[in-house]
Amino acid sequence: MPQPQPFKPAWWLPGAHAQTLFPHLFRRHAPPPLRRERMELDDGDFIDLDWTESREGPLVILLHGLEGSIRSHYAGGLMRSLYDCGFESVLMNFRGCSGEPNRLPRGYHSGETGDLGTVLERLHGRDPQRPVYLVGFSLGGNVLLKWLGENPGQQVVQKAIAVSVPFELNIAARRLESGASRLYQVHLLRKLRRSLRAKARRMALPVETGQLDKLKTFRQFDDQVTAPVHGFRDVDDYYQRSSSRQFIHRIHCPTLILQARDDPFMTADAIPDESELGPGVRLEVSGSGGHVGFVNGPWPWRPVYWLDRRVCAALRSDELADYA
Repeated sequence: MPQPQPFKPAWWLPGAHAQTLFPHLFRRHAPPPLRRERMELDDGDFIDLDWTESREGPLVILLHGLEGSIRSHYAGGLMRSLYDCGFESVLMNFRGCSGEPNRLPRGYHSGETGDLGTVLERLHGRDPQRPVYLVGFSLGGNVLLKWLGENPGQQVVQKAIAVSVPFELNIAARRLESGASRLYQVHLLRKLRRSLRAKARRMALPVETGQLDKLKTFRQFDDQVTAPVHGFRDVDDYYQRSSSRQFIHRIHCPTLILQARDDPFMTADAIPDESELGPGVRLEVSGSGGHVGFVNGPWPWRPVYWLDRRVCAALRSDELADYA
């Protein structure tokens, strides 16, 4: 089998920040026509699923990143590419990310794998013979790897791909406090505050929302909001228990991890080495590519989203079979 071509960045997009920001700002990412399903959960909350049209063959489930949705460039863009490749796909919106606040004070976080397990169990129950593939981005990639490591004997997911994963949450949080990466922290914290305030208008929350503007870093936000709302002792307990790196050695499912060494959301020492990979895991590390970027192509008006092509190629071929 021919080896996949490694990623080479576009000459006109040098550097991690250019690779990260270009698709976010300029990509046309309209997905194919979608239908929404609301899945009611046993605790009284709900998960919204965005489906492409029904097709035969494997189902690809997508997991978005922090405060992501179908509007995220990578989600809508990949669903379009998967549709063109003949796949049916569905985006799992984490609690509160589908455009409507969820019903409970709790939401989602980097280590929350219970909702993914519920969605997988129910979809598998509808069609037990259908192959299921998972693709996760950033926070969604961390959730994907943690779930696979927690469930090494599972038989539901046949292939998985994780992209731009924050393997060590503490390292990622510290990285986002330095240099130009602080711009991403400002942007994402603004979205998190907005979502939390929208929820606070509907229900009482176990945190003081009037002090949100004082939380300037992810460590502060996760210590004052994420950890107490979701039952962690503090931010360090949350980061330690939720980081996916410690689970990767237990993964048996054929899994591809696509990572850039220059990812501005973390440092290179967060990337696991070969000795940490489970028997099902293949790690591809590019020198560049940024965070969920991986853009090449000859000219700015003709960008090529290599990531879509790489994901589709891996899911269509049997290249991951050797890692089972």
